[in-house]
Amino acid sequence: MTQIEDIRTGRHCVFALHAHLVFVTKFRHDVFADRHLTRIEEILQTVCTNFETELVEFNGENNHIHLLVNFPPKVALAKLVNSLKGVSSRRMRQEFPDLRRHYYQANKLWSGSYFAGSVGGAPLSVVRQYIEQQNRPV
Repeated sequence: MTQIEDIRTGRHCVFALHAHLVFVTKFRHDVFADRHLTRIEEILQTVCTNFETELVEFNGENNHIHLLVNFPPKVALAKLVNSLKGVSSRRMRQEFPDLRRHYYQANKLWSGSYFAGSVGGAPLSVVRQYIEQQNRPV
Protein backbone atom coordinates (compact mmCIF):
# COMPACT_ATOMS: atom_id res chain seq x y z
CA MET A 1 0.00 0.00 0.00
CA THR A 2 1.16 3.56 -0.52
CA GLN A 3 2.47 5.64 2.34
CA ILE A 4 -0.17 7.72 4.09
CA GLU A 5 0.58 11.29 5.11
CA ASP A 6 -0.25 12.55 8.59
CA ILE A 7 0.52 9.26 10.31
CA ARG A 8 0.52 9.78 14.06
CA THR A 9 1.77 7.49 16.78
CA GLY A 10 0.41 6.70 20.19
CA ARG A 11 1.83 4.64 22.99
CA HIS A 12 0.72 1.35 21.43
CA CYS A 13 -0.54 2.29 17.99
CA VAL A 14 0.14 4.02 14.72
CA PHE A 15 -2.85 5.74 13.15
CA ALA A 16 -4.18 8.12 10.53
CA LEU A 17 -7.82 8.81 11.40
CA HIS A 18 -9.62 11.73 9.80
CA ALA A 19 -13.29 12.62 9.91
CA HIS A 20 -15.32 15.15 7.95
CA LEU A 21 -17.93 16.67 10.29
CA VAL A 22 -20.86 18.89 9.36
CA PHE A 23 -22.96 20.74 11.95
CA VAL A 24 -26.19 22.46 10.91
CA THR A 25 -27.86 25.29 12.81
CA LYS A 26 -31.16 24.65 14.60
CA PHE A 27 -34.01 24.81 12.08
CA ARG A 28 -31.29 25.50 9.47
CA HIS A 29 -31.65 29.23 10.13
CA ASP A 30 -29.19 31.64 8.57
CA VAL A 31 -27.22 32.64 11.65
CA PHE A 32 -23.56 33.22 10.83
CA ALA A 33 -21.58 36.09 9.41
CA ASP A 34 -17.82 35.95 8.88
CA ARG A 35 -17.09 37.22 12.41
CA HIS A 36 -19.16 34.38 13.87
CA LEU A 37 -17.38 31.73 11.80
CA THR A 38 -13.99 33.15 12.76
CA ARG A 39 -14.85 32.88 16.46
CA ILE A 40 -16.38 29.41 16.09
CA GLU A 41 -13.14 28.21 14.48
CA GLU A 42 -11.14 29.51 17.45
CA ILE A 43 -13.48 27.80 19.92
CA LEU A 44 -13.39 24.51 18.03
CA GLN A 45 -9.59 24.67 17.81
CA THR A 46 -9.41 24.90 21.61
CA VAL A 47 -11.79 21.97 22.09
CA CYS A 48 -9.80 19.88 19.62
CA THR A 49 -6.57 20.64 21.45
CA ASN A 50 -8.16 19.53 24.73
CA PHE A 51 -9.10 16.20 23.08
CA GLU A 52 -5.60 15.78 21.57
CA THR A 53 -7.14 16.09 18.13
CA GLU A 54 -6.21 18.42 15.30
CA LEU A 55 -8.60 20.71 13.47
CA VAL A 56 -7.07 20.32 10.01
CA GLU A 57 -9.58 22.41 8.06
CA PHE A 58 -12.60 24.57 8.84
CA ASN A 59 -15.11 26.57 6.82
CA GLY A 60 -18.79 27.28 6.78
CA GLU A 61 -21.75 29.16 5.41
CA ASN A 62 -24.53 31.08 7.11
CA ASN A 63 -26.33 27.95 8.36
CA HIS A 64 -23.73 25.17 8.67
CA ILE A 65 -20.04 24.45 9.20
CA HIS A 66 -17.59 21.84 7.90
CA LEU A 67 -14.66 20.49 9.91
CA LEU A 68 -11.87 18.09 9.02
CA VAL A 69 -10.42 16.60 12.20
CA ASN A 70 -7.49 14.26 12.76
CA PHE A 71 -8.17 12.25 15.91
CA PRO A 72 -6.50 9.45 17.90
CA PRO A 73 -8.21 6.06 18.35
CA LYS A 74 -8.70 6.68 22.07
CA VAL A 75 -11.15 9.51 21.28
CA ALA A 76 -14.74 8.46 20.70
CA LEU A 77 -15.96 10.52 17.76
CA ALA A 78 -19.43 10.93 19.29
CA LYS A 79 -17.93 12.40 22.48
CA LEU A 80 -15.75 14.76 20.47
CA VAL A 81 -18.77 15.93 18.45
CA ASN A 82 -20.84 16.38 21.62
CA SER A 83 -18.14 18.57 23.14
CA LEU A 84 -17.52 20.55 19.95
CA LYS A 85 -21.22 21.34 19.56
CA GLY A 86 -21.90 21.95 23.25
CA VAL A 87 -18.95 24.23 23.95
CA SER A 88 -19.35 26.22 20.73
CA SER A 89 -23.08 26.69 21.32
CA ARG A 90 -22.60 27.88 24.89
CA ARG A 91 -19.69 30.19 24.07
CA MET A 92 -21.39 31.72 21.03
CA ARG A 93 -24.55 32.46 23.04
CA GLN A 94 -22.42 34.15 25.71
CA GLU A 95 -20.26 36.17 23.35
CA PHE A 96 -22.86 37.10 20.71
CA PRO A 97 -26.15 38.02 22.41
CA ASP A 98 -27.47 39.15 19.02
CA LEU A 99 -27.69 35.48 18.00
CA ARG A 100 -30.30 34.73 20.67
CA ARG A 101 -33.15 35.60 18.31
CA HIS A 102 -32.28 32.45 16.30
CA TYR A 103 -32.56 30.09 19.28
CA TYR A 104 -36.26 30.52 19.99
CA GLN A 105 -37.33 28.34 22.90
CA ALA A 106 -34.80 25.59 22.24
CA ASN A 107 -31.88 27.73 23.47
CA LYS A 108 -29.58 25.72 21.17
CA LEU A 109 -27.38 26.82 18.32
CA TRP A 110 -27.02 23.45 16.58
CA SER A 111 -29.46 20.90 15.28
CA GLY A 112 -29.38 17.67 17.29
CA SER A 113 -28.02 15.75 14.31
CA TYR A 114 -24.69 15.90 12.51
CA PHE A 115 -22.80 14.32 9.62
CA ALA A 116 -19.59 12.34 10.20
CA GLY A 117 -17.70 10.67 7.38
CA SER A 118 -14.36 8.93 7.42
CA VAL A 119 -11.88 10.32 4.93
CA GLY A 120 -8.39 9.68 3.68
CA GLY A 121 -6.46 6.57 2.92
CA ALA A 122 -7.13 4.27 0.01
CA PRO A 123 -10.55 3.65 -1.50
CA LEU A 124 -12.38 0.63 -0.08
CA SER A 125 -11.86 -1.35 -3.29
CA VAL A 126 -8.08 -0.97 -2.98
CA VAL A 127 -8.10 -1.96 0.71
CA ARG A 128 -10.33 -4.96 -0.06
CA GLN A 129 -7.97 -6.06 -2.85
CA TYR A 130 -4.92 -5.61 -0.61
CA ILE A 131 -6.48 -7.80 2.10
CA GLU A 132 -7.51 -10.47 -0.45
CA GLN A 133 -3.94 -10.67 -1.73
CA GLN A 134 -2.40 -11.50 1.64
CA ASN A 135 -0.55 -14.85 1.82
CA ARG A 136 -2.81 -16.86 4.10
CA PRO A 137 -1.06 -19.84 5.69
CA VAL A 138 -2.41 -23.25 4.81
